[in-house]
Formats: sequence, C-alpha cells, structure tokens
Amino acid sequence: MAEYFKLSSRQNPRVKQVVKLRNRRERDETGLTVLEGYRELSRAFEYGMKMRECFFCPAMFLGENEYGLLETLAKAGVEVYEVPENILSLLAYRDRPEGLIATAEMRKHRLEDIPVIEGGLYLIAEAIEKPGNLGSMLRSADAAGVNGLIICDKSTDIYNPNVIRASTGALFTVPLAETDSDSAMAWLKKHRILTLAATPHTDKIYTDVNMSGGVAIVVGTEQVGLTDFWMNNADLKVLIPMLGRIDSLNVATATTILLYEAARQRNWKSACRV
Repeated sequence: MAEYFKLSSRQNPRVKQVVKLRNRRERDETGLTVLEGYRELSRAFEYGMKMRECFFCPAMFLGENEYGLLETLAKAGVEVYEVPENILSLLAYRDRPEGLIATAEMRKHRLEDIPVIEGGLYLIAEAIEKPGNLGSMLRSADAAGVNGLIICDKSTDIYNPNVIRASTGALFTVPLAETDSDSAMAWLKKHRILTLAATPHTDKIYTDVNMSGGVAIVVGTEQVGLTDFWMNNADLKVLIPMLGRIDSLNVATATTILLYEAARQRNWKSACRV
C-alpha cells in the first residue's frame, strides 16, 4: 500500500472543515458534501463526482477492497489522509463507521440530465422533507429500474449525508433533476409521459391502472400529500388501499409499492439481475 499523510489532531483545519459540512449552509457555500463508506465512495467515483480529500482508518475497514479504492483515488489526485479511530468517528455520520470518509464537489441536476426513454418509468417527488425518506426513494427507484427521478420544490438537500447514506449510493445511479413543479409538468407533457398522482382521494386502485407505457408516478409529503397543482394536473389519480386503522403509508414505502407494480407490469422478470 502507498504511504499517505497522517492526521492525528481534532483541531486540524481539514478535520474541522468536514465537521462543518454537517450544516447545509456550509455545504451550499462551499459546494462540498461528505461521503462515507466503501460503497458510497466507489459509486460516487464511478459516477464522476470530483473528490477533494479522503480520510481512512484501516482498523475500521470491513474488508480488503478499501485499499484498492484508496490507490485509485490517490492516482486521481485526491488528497488521502490516514487518521486514528477517534478522528474517523468524529467525522462519521454512521453509528458504526466503515473507515472511509471523503469530501466531494456537489453536482447540479437539471431536467436536461433526465434521459427521454420511450415507455420510460419516472418518479416525481414533490417537497419531500425527510432525508431518510428521499434516500430510501432513491434506493427503490434504482431497484425498480426508474429512468429518472425529478425532485420538485425541494425541501431537503439531496447531498445531505443522510440522503446519501439512506440511498446506499443510489444517488449516483439514478438520473436526477431538481426543478419546480411547473417546469416538471411542462417537461412531462412535452415528452407525452402519463402522470399518476398517488392520493387517498380516489377510488382507482393502483393495480387497476396501466403503467406499462411511459409513466411518471408522482408522490408528495406524508403530512399533506400532493399539492393542488399536481392533483389538478395529473392525468390519473391512484390509491393504495389501507386495510387497517391507519390512513396513510410512509412516503418511501408507498413509492416502493407503486414502482414495483410498474416494474411488474413491464415484465420485470426479463430485466431482473440474477
């Protein structure tokens, strides 16, 4: 293994900078975010994110692949620092750190980045507030083969480390765009993509709707659901039946159910990775 710089002080400016990136304002001002763990770092690197610094602690590694990744990052010009367990734990978001932390430049995500696929499957997420929910939705979108996720009128930062963690790296595998609802609707209409709004205020069960063509599933916040804009402009409204006493599902759970129904209708077995 190559020799790397060593840091041992909690007062080191580089260490302090990573801690500051817990704050959204600091991320917005610097254009940087924090990545954690082998899977996130390797997927982010493959995705093309430019990493600035990487901190590692061999005692916390879960395997041997980390060393190869460190070599790759160093060759790409990333500054690599070995730190003791107490420093890595200070930098980490996870309760059980995996020994790798990196800072990376955040990327802009525009509607032009979303591929237009004939018969494609898209997800529209309006004003999702909780980072964990957004991360889980990204994970489900990747698993269901979604061609693009459009985040409208965002309430949370997609580069919040908790979003990245909950997505298990899917943030770097699903084509993304951040925009307003008007622009998203104009894009969908331009490309003749059917919009399905998830709501309890309809009698049309989601399994009774044809999702095999070009379709965008639209979901909103748990507290208030979709705004009037989407309720009034969506092509169809669909319901996930609730058979118990609770009248709503977690938005990430509801999203997964709807996406997998769309995947099922698209003969998902023929595309399934085994």
